[in-house]
Parts: sequence; structure tokens; C-alpha cells
Amino acid sequence: MHSINRTKESQKATVIGAIIDFLLSVIKVSLGIIGQSGALIADGIHSFSDLLTDWVTWYAAKLSGEAPDADHPYGHERFETVATLGLSIFLAIVGTIIIFDGFGRFSNSNALKHENWLIAAAALSILSKEALYWYTVKVAKNIKSDLLKANAWHHRTDAFSSIVVVIGIIGAANGYFFLDSVAAIIVGLMIIYIGWQLGFEATKELVDTSIDPEDIKNLHKALADIKGVNSVHTLRTRKVGHKKSADVHVQVNPFLSVSEGHIISVSVERVAKECIEELDDVTVHIDPENDEEKEDAPYKDLPERAQALKIISQSLKLENCSYTIERTQLHYLEGEILVDFYLSVDYLDNNEISTINFNLSEIIKKLPGFGEVKVYFS
Repeated sequence: MHSINRTKESQKATVIGAIIDFLLSVIKVSLGIIGQSGALIADGIHSFSDLLTDWVTWYAAKLSGEAPDADHPYGHERFETVATLGLSIFLAIVGTIIIFDGFGRFSNSNALKHENWLIAAAALSILSKEALYWYTVKVAKNIKSDLLKANAWHHRTDAFSSIVVVIGIIGAANGYFFLDSVAAIIVGLMIIYIGWQLGFEATKELVDTSIDPEDIKNLHKALADIKGVNSVHTLRTRKVGHKKSADVHVQVNPFLSVSEGHIISVSVERVAKECIEELDDVTVHIDPENDEEKEDAPYKDLPERAQALKIISQSLKLENCSYTIERTQLHYLEGEILVDFYLSVDYLDNNEISTINFNLSEIIKKLPGFGEVKVYFS
């Protein structure tokens, strides 16, 4: 789904939830005061607290949908992850408050008034918040938003707390005040558990936990089947908000041209995105040899191209080598530099091929860090 449409869907669901939360909070607090129900007043305050999470969800959805910029070149999807973690902490706090409130009610009970109205208000809250939960979680699945899913569960916690209120009111009306406290404690524990699950998933994403192992296995196989890829290694994946990213090292023939290696990397990126749903960013490293089996040590002391060409040129002059070399190609393989010399085809007329090969090879093999020499005529 396009990021703009995704943001609009998320914000629409959040605004609908915020409107319902506001209306329910007004109704529950007002009737709670009239009926002298501390449980319904607390439930109304809980609904007011939902307005805060609705705003956080709306704002995080707005930020996560923004295009990459100079400060966030990889996009803003992680804002959604951070907000999900924040909501999980908030759910844990709400659950803890409900538990402590439940213990407090064991020794603190009040006579209620207008019990039918109180039960009706709590029932309205249960039905509307449960309906809001199913609507929000459906949107969350469609746009693959853990943040919206977290907010959906927060709607359900309000329905749970309203169930507690109903039980408490019925229990108080029949003299069983402890039922209110027991139900509150159970619901509080459920809310904490939900918060823990959401927070655990968000934390795994923030510490760059890999995607599903089965998906990695399928991706590895799909990339290995690409023509021109000799092997696949150092395949790493992670989640970034609702998206996924990967970086992979593929080994190709070390003597391919740069442009051919690039085309292979384009194929790797295309196949990877076809293999894994929501895979948005793929970084491909084209390797001439398996760098998992090689250490940096064999190459760290080798001269880079400019310096290597200077060393070769100076050596040829010192050896009084007068061949006109049109192009020199270097290959950094097996811990040394292999050299390809390209000379004019005119040298073929003088039958000097074996002599040229011998002379150039003898000069280069004296240089530390240099290996095999090949001569081409064009």
C-alpha cells in the first residue's frame, strides 16, 4: 500500500476512535458522579486517557508516512515502532493502576444509585469499544501497522474495564463487593500481558531482530538460483516499521565487467522484493570472492589503484621496458594484485608475443604484493 494512503487509513481509524472515546468518557464520568460509582468514574477517566494514545497514534502515523529527508535518509517508519513501544508501556501502567485500584476496593465500597443507568453506560462502552477494536484491528492488518494494532488493543482494554464496572455494579447491588476487585485484578493482569507482548515485538524491531527464518531460507534459495550468482553469503534482514530491509553479499565471476556485475545486483534486488512481501530496501554487495572466508589482512597493505599504477610505471622505467601500454587492469584476488596489460595489436606483426609476456611477467613478479600477469593485444 502506498505510504500516503496508508497514513490516511491509519489517521481515519484513529480519529473515529478519538471521537468515540470522547463521547464515552463524558457519558461515563457524568453518570458515575450522578450514581456515585467510583468504578464508572475511573472507567471514564480511562477513556479520557485513550484520547492521549489516539493523538500519539495519529501523530506517529503522520510522521511514519513522510518521505525520507536529510535527517532521516532511511525514512520515518521507526517513529511508528517507538510509538508502539510507548503505547505498550502505557498499557502496562494502566493495567498496574487497575490492579492497585482493585486491591483498594476490597476495603472501600459505596452504596450506588441508579444502578440500571450505570449498567447501561458500561454496556454501551463495552459494545462500542469492542466494535471499535474490531474495526481498528482490521485496518491495522490491511496496512500492516503494529502501532494501530496496539491502539486497537487499547480500545479493547477499555471494554475490559467496562466489564469490570458491570460486574462491580451488579456485585455491589447484591452485596458481593469483592467481585469488583477480583475482576479488576484479572483484567489488569491481562492488560499488562498485552502491553508486554506489543512492547516485546517493538523492542525486537528496534534492536534489528531478523525477519522470520523461513522467509530468510526462501530468500537465500531464490537469490542462489539467479544466473551469474555463484554463491550467497552474509544475508542480513530486519524490520523497519511495517517494512523490511535486507543486505546481501553475492559472489560472482571476479573477471566480470563492472556493468555486468551491476546488472546482476539489479536482478538480486528485484528477485528479493518479489520473494519477500513488504521488502522495501535491498542493499546488494557484489563480491569477486567469498569475503566470509577472507579476512581484511591480506589486502590492507596492498596499494590502491593509483599507487599501484605508479609502482608499475616506475618499475617498467627502471627495467628499460619501452612497450607502449594502452591500458592496465588490476584484479585484487587471493590476497594479491593480478595485472592485465593491453598493448597495440601492432606488436603481433613482430612476433614478440612470448617475449613481451616473459619480460612483463619478470618485471612485475619482483614487486611485493603483485601476482600473475596477462598480456592482451587489441
